[in-house]
Amino acid sequence: MTKTYTLRLNYTLLLAALTLWLQPATAQQTNTAATIAKLDAYYQKALTDWDVPGMAIAIVKDDSVIFAKGYGVLNNKTGGKVDANTIFGIASNSKAYTAAALATLVDAGKINWDDKVKDHLPYLKLYSPYVTENLTIEDLLSHRVGFKTFGGDLLWYNTTYSRDEIVRRMQYLEPSYGFRDGYGYSNLMFITAGEVMEPLTNKSWEGYIEDTFLKPLGMDRTFTSVTELEGVPNVASPHGSDANGKPVATKFTPWDNWNPAAGIFTSVNQQAQWVRLHLNRGTYKGKQIFSEEASRHMWQAHNPIPVSKAAKEFMPNTHFVAAGLGWFVSDYEGRKQVYHGGGHEGMNSRTVLVPEENLGIIVFTNSMTGIMTPLANYTMDQFLGVQNGRDWSQQALDNMAKAKQAEAKAKADQPKEKKKRKTKPTLDLQAYTGTYHSQLYGNAIVTIKNGKLDLQLEPAPALGGTLNHWQHDIFDLDWKNDFALLTPTRARFLIGEDGTISQLRLDADNPDFHFDELKFERVK
Repeated sequence: MTKTYTLRLNYTLLLAALTLWLQPATAQQTNTAATIAKLDAYYQKALTDWDVPGMAIAIVKDDSVIFAKGYGVLNNKTGGKVDANTIFGIASNSKAYTAAALATLVDAGKINWDDKVKDHLPYLKLYSPYVTENLTIEDLLSHRVGFKTFGGDLLWYNTTYSRDEIVRRMQYLEPSYGFRDGYGYSNLMFITAGEVMEPLTNKSWEGYIEDTFLKPLGMDRTFTSVTELEGVPNVASPHGSDANGKPVATKFTPWDNWNPAAGIFTSVNQQAQWVRLHLNRGTYKGKQIFSEEASRHMWQAHNPIPVSKAAKEFMPNTHFVAAGLGWFVSDYEGRKQVYHGGGHEGMNSRTVLVPEENLGIIVFTNSMTGIMTPLANYTMDQFLGVQNGRDWSQQALDNMAKAKQAEAKAKADQPKEKKKRKTKPTLDLQAYTGTYHSQLYGNAIVTIKNGKLDLQLEPAPALGGTLNHWQHDIFDLDWKNDFALLTPTRARFLIGEDGTISQLRLDADNPDFHFDELKFERVK
């Protein structure tokens, strides 16, 4: 064979191979462009259907950000266009940062996942000596300590308590199931995890997150505290709801004591870099930040979560759900799904990873609706090639409408609450005044202002209000601040054996905060 013929043959083979390679690539590019166009239209329609002021969405595929766009407005009163660089509060999506930060310490040999927390925080004390002595780092991150979902969250909500003080007060929080024998989503355990980190790193949680992740990933518009947002442009406003369910713009409240659980503010463009790091098993642009072993450990099923009958009917292809470390894991259309949501006061968000497909989806909103999961699911369906996939957004809206109708019917069928014709409280108003103490929470102060009882929760200066008599020794609490997470609440005074007021209880049908945990005893 001559040299000329060899070169010509090799060139021909190369051209044939190149042609075969280019054809599917071009087809793939066309298919991806069509998918993105379809998704873009779907997102825009959903924004209107759900009456969401604004949102931003990013998609990561094969280590590239293939889509990033904003929709709607920053504030439904003052306007401002949302884009892919708009800053949102991502709330509990921050938990993955705390778990990954601990993973770097495991990699460095400073801790082990099964370390006893007591060895790092000697002052730790929980509801049981056994739990106190055996609580591990893994337990902190997998929602299996014994507290019910959102247990103790009033310790951080608008209070002046430091993280250290919150951890110390947890000893008075009662369990609702056995240690490592159930599931209860716990922000307090992630606050505790942040406290574990600080003596090991000689840095605050905020400082370690910035140095370990934000700087190496170029996340220069990501913030670890709401206090850092002053003067920052292009920040979305949170939105609560009015009596008719319409969005109402509110303001952020500085809750730095919850930061290791939910304190990060960022954009979808910035969060996409975080997603790239995780999809690459701890490596970003060739630099290893945490090990592949740590990645796999965080994505293991550490605490199984029961799949209810209703959930199974809604998602028949889901066979398991579990808490990982800073993430949740489940199956979706035969793939492993790694995900987390975030609920700030006035903002909801979701981050989803499909490792087998090198796919990541980020949805940030400045509303308190549930739009994120339907949009993430619809997006996954498009990339997984699900045939005859569901219209997740419309289905969710239909289910919500049916639930509201059922609720309205049930309410109509119930006998109306009748106020007993009693023009006065049981006792003179002065008899209800005084200081009421909760071991878990601290003091509640009841005074008389302008002829009415006034309640102030001492650890939380923003929480309190006027008590308007309802009946007997029960008063409606008119909160002085209209925070989006607060719901109608009543103050109920209990009379002791001596005929005087001895206890105070706050009753609220609140999905986020358990006011019944605050068992106030009158001390003076």
